[in-house]
Amino acid sequence: MSTIEQSIDINVPVRPAYDQWTQFEEFPRFMEGVDRIEQVTDTRTHWVTSIAGVRREFDAEITEQRPDERIAWRSIEEPRQAGVVTFHRLGPDQTRVMLQMEFAPQGLAEQAGDKLHLVERRVKGDLKRFKEFIEERGAQTGAWRGEVPQDPTR
Repeated sequence: MSTIEQSIDINVPVRPAYDQWTQFEEFPRFMEGVDRIEQVTDTRTHWVTSIAGVRREFDAEITEQRPDERIAWRSIEEPRQAGVVTFHRLGPDQTRVMLQMEFAPQGLAEQAGDKLHLVERRVKGDLKRFKEFIEERGAQTGAWRGEVPQDPTR
């Protein structure tokens, strides 16, 4: 498994930053290679991605969600990935978004891309585009304020 850790400071309060992140169907507007995300249930999403000419579909589940604090997820099947995004109040109108992700590169192309830190650069770019997206709008496009407690058996 490979690990990526990135963060970015955003000039909006925690609540709108968090609320926007809960709008998974909006991710293609700022995440490179994400074609579509469908919110299947409160805790399950279906992803369609196209990265380096490889199209993939997979399901992911939210394993923990605490409003204005954190969202953790993991893929249900291949490709294997899991992560957490946390939201930290830096001031009344500034938030640090921190993303930690683990993934298993599949095939020679993905393994080479991982060694060249291409995924890490893509995540950094996605966070930058998220910052621009929410700051330009000045408000979130929606929100889901539900809570998903962490399952202690996992």
